Amino acid sequence: MEYTGAEIVVKCLQEERVEHVFGYPGGAVLFIYDEIFKQKDFQHILVRHEQAAVHAADAYSRSSEKVGVCLVTSGPGVTNAVTGIATAYMDSVPMVIITGQVPTHAIGLDAFQECDTVGITRPCVKHNFLVKNVGDLALTMKKAFHIAKTGRPGPVLVDIPKDITKQKCKFEYPKEITMRSYSPTLKGHSGQIKKAARAILEAKRLMIYTGGGVILGNSSTIVTKLIKSLKAPCTNTLMGLGSFPATDKQFLGMPGMHGTYECNMAMQNCDVLLAIGARFDDRVIGNPAHFGQNPRKIIHIDIDPSSISKRVKVDMPIVGNIEDVTHTLIEELTEFRGKGLETDHDALEKWWDEIELWRKKDCLYYKKSDVVIKPQFVVEKLFEVTNGEAFITSDVGQHQMWAAQYYKFDFPRKWINSGGLGTMGVGLPYAMGVKFANPDAQVACVTGEASIQMCIQELSTCHQYRLPLKVINLNNRYLGMVRQWQEIEYGSRYSESYMESLPDFVKLAESYGHVGFKVDKPSEVEPVLREAFDLKDKLVFIDFITDQEENVWPMVQAGKGLSEMILGSEDL
Repeated sequence: MEYTGAEIVVKCLQEERVEHVFGYPGGAVLFIYDEIFKQKDFQHILVRHEQAAVHAADAYSRSSEKVGVCLVTSGPGVTNAVTGIATAYMDSVPMVIITGQVPTHAIGLDAFQECDTVGITRPCVKHNFLVKNVGDLALTMKKAFHIAKTGRPGPVLVDIPKDITKQKCKFEYPKEITMRSYSPTLKGHSGQIKKAARAILEAKRLMIYTGGGVILGNSSTIVTKLIKSLKAPCTNTLMGLGSFPATDKQFLGMPGMHGTYECNMAMQNCDVLLAIGARFDDRVIGNPAHFGQNPRKIIHIDIDPSSISKRVKVDMPIVGNIEDVTHTLIEELTEFRGKGLETDHDALEKWWDEIELWRKKDCLYYKKSDVVIKPQFVVEKLFEVTNGEAFITSDVGQHQMWAAQYYKFDFPRKWINSGGLGTMGVGLPYAMGVKFANPDAQVACVTGEASIQMCIQELSTCHQYRLPLKVINLNNRYLGMVRQWQEIEYGSRYSESYMESLPDFVKLAESYGHVGFKVDKPSEVEPVLREAFDLKDKLVFIDFITDQEENVWPMVQAGKGLSEMILGSEDL
């Protein structure tokens, strides 16, 4: 029996046990949409903009252990999706993006709604394919899912011309796949792991630094076991929050540009740094020259060899799957201890004494008010009301940093944000994707009045699918992070950073069929949050009118080192 290319696409998704596809139809993909209409194995989610389709599929993947899938048409459908694809690529999110293309005979002739999808997306995907033969379609789909979720994960795009979706061939979906040109290293080098174990036990001031790779590799449990056994301080990057419980005393907070004082000082002054699934990002270590001026041994565990010694030269590189490498590392530590090599507990105690002195700075302190709502206060109350158990999505800006600083993430995959690309507008479609992947969970989107307007049309999608999300809008009437930089580095010249002519967000939410609240008194923050979460079957949009001049502290300015922090306005 022969099947059309469109039928084969649907069958491939069924074989991969896909449950949700986010998308928006158009001419080049209508044969695929026709086949989607005929099946009931997975649900198609109709968004209002292709960018939101990719963001929702992205968050669907981040908040679960599944590969997100989205489907868009050719030309502007693809170009609208590029922001979402680049966002997922920067944060190593496993996704498959299916795009329509003009018929094969029209490619390169400037046909209606044609663009060079493979060329445009090549810099922001893990891999992409243009299918020119219907007989290659099933194998290509299998490769796409395999590449997306193995090794260092990432988005993979499959571009399918319209005539290919109409042509027929026999269908056979491969059970297994091997690709000679693609074979990620899983097991770490045993000699390097042994050297790392010895260095860890010989350390006087050990610091453990974990990133998003721990979460993507589903390795939080074993990494937490390692950290607890070593009794050493640890930090999670913005993308790694939740990989180690934030309420645990060993956790020093987030590192980097808006990290805690105690964390940054520990990163700078340790003698052995164990980096797991992190990439020494510019927002994490600041100026590499400043970071490198203190001698220390650096152990770096990562699935991606290209991430090792990319920005900071490391002493012990270990390429491999984090779960496997950490398991072997624990075994080596046990073996060394059995031979009498043990942690210097006196040195460890002195190290913790030094850290506790840094902690006394209380760098996340802010002055509470009975008159104006402080954004930090809203996040703290959100944590209390949800018992720290909600999925939190965010957009990008000051509100993102406050959410990362004041919501204590004890579990992996609960914090969904755009770390690498820093994409405004992701918060609401992220919350949609999370809710489809975790239908019984509480999901809140922490956003700002500027970011939320970039994909606010998705309130329509939320109404269609009855998604009871909670939108926490920290409204300071500014492009907050831009304004903060302008205050500190540009002489308080607030060029185009003030948001005028804002909508009435309450009426806007209500016009989409949702519930809206406006809160401008600190005393109302907790009661309204509780009321919102009690409305379990409603999307609730809460417009919090917050202090316009509040800044995110601490802060490491661009080009500065980790220990050169501004702790507050008094340091300016």
